[in-house]
Amino acid sequence: MSDAPRTEIYVDADGCPVKDEVYRVARRYGLTVYVVANRHQRTPPDDTIRPVVVGGAFDAADDWIAERAGPGDVVITADIPLAARCLERGARVIGPKGDPFTDDNIGEALATRELMDQLRQMGMQTGGPRPFDKRARSRFLQALDQVIQAVRRGG
Repeated sequence: MSDAPRTEIYVDADGCPVKDEVYRVARRYGLTVYVVANRHQRTPPDDTIRPVVVGGAFDAADDWIAERAGPGDVVITADIPLAARCLERGARVIGPKGDPFTDDNIGEALATRELMDQLRQMGMQTGGPRPFDKRARSRFLQALDQVIQAVRRGG
């Protein structure tokens, strides 16, 4: 029997477009999913899918996830500061479009986020994120599957 912690998936659920995909992959691997949000999220009736409502406090969902996610766990979020916090705790982090956040790219992601924030505050039009399409959904599914397999192999 292994002493390795059991992999759990944490979903930053407010506005997450890939919850159904997470549920499908988690069922395939027999993993527990925590669906964390400031308000109730509709989830399928499944003992391995656990909705968590944290209330309306700013960053309450982020704090709940960051306090619990650790080595072997997978976090799904588009929130770059949350991704950084989870990486610091040893979790794997994937954005909803399949882009992984890693120790190698999180610094650049945080810097870009800060720069874009400053430009918006100055009144500049910065455009928005690229559209979410079938390719993004496919990239996400592939990335989630790869991360879970890597965690299971111990890599």
